[in-house]
Amino acid sequence: MLITFYGVRGSIPSPDPRMVKYGGNTSCVRLTYDDGREVIFDAGTGLRFLGESMIQDKNPINILLSHGHWDHIQGYPFFMPIYQPGREISVFTSDDNGHKQLCSLLGQMDGSSFPIKAEELPSLSQCFLRGAESVFQEKQLDIARKGLNHPGGGYAYKVTDDGMSVAYVTDNELEPPNEIHTTYDEWVEFLFGVDVLIHDAQYTEDDMPHKHGWGHSLISQVRQLAVDAEIGALVMFHHDPNRTDSELDEIQIENEKHLRSHRTLIKSLCAFEGMQIRLSKNIIGGDTTIDVI
Repeated sequence: MLITFYGVRGSIPSPDPRMVKYGGNTSCVRLTYDDGREVIFDAGTGLRFLGESMIQDKNPINILLSHGHWDHIQGYPFFMPIYQPGREISVFTSDDNGHKQLCSLLGQMDGSSFPIKAEELPSLSQCFLRGAESVFQEKQLDIARKGLNHPGGGYAYKVTDDGMSVAYVTDNELEPPNEIHTTYDEWVEFLFGVDVLIHDAQYTEDDMPHKHGWGHSLISQVRQLAVDAEIGALVMFHHDPNRTDSELDEIQIENEKHLRSHRTLIKSLCAFEGMQIRLSKNIIGGDTTIDVI
């Protein structure tokens, strides 16, 4: 399995010279299976660049949308495969709390907010608000979902294939002040032993308490979750739009110190655009090898 990061920011794109190293595009991650199948996590502005690399093939596209907020859908109108006649595109999302997040994705293409209307697209786009699990089975995709602690709801995803696993958990507040969709212990159980955990880590303690309840996790909480869930590698994701390269460098140093203090072998990374992580099974012993390439 190969994970490629095309957008790693949260809330709003950050085209800033202080953020060149990690990048300024919003959420978009591609997961490619060893047999060539693939899924895309979220449709933020990073999706535009991913689309340029997909225009030459005709493979069906599966987009796993965490939720319908702007920073996770903005790239879709600029995703070139949607303009390919007959291209099959399946989008999986939710209608938590009655919000039709399907409309968030395609509704932005209404002829007013965007010059081309969704119904004018030549591609074969289909969105699944319910019954996603049965569709995953039909597509032979081993994917589990878990409800996010985020205003308006949404889903985290865990993808498993050939004994390897990747979890994508963004826009998730581990200790929300209000309604809890998934408790901390439930997150530990859901994520226990995954090879790679990509998790929202937008806030520091200095951001609180003003942003408590905004639906994002503290970096320190995510570090502890990685330890408690005994994962293989932690990838901090959905960086605050004001977080500079030097600040993220410092966070990476603190991550490594924290994990060493717990005497764990967990790898730690701050996601950056263009980063790739390859998972492979070790023939001897059957363990998963995790390499950043």
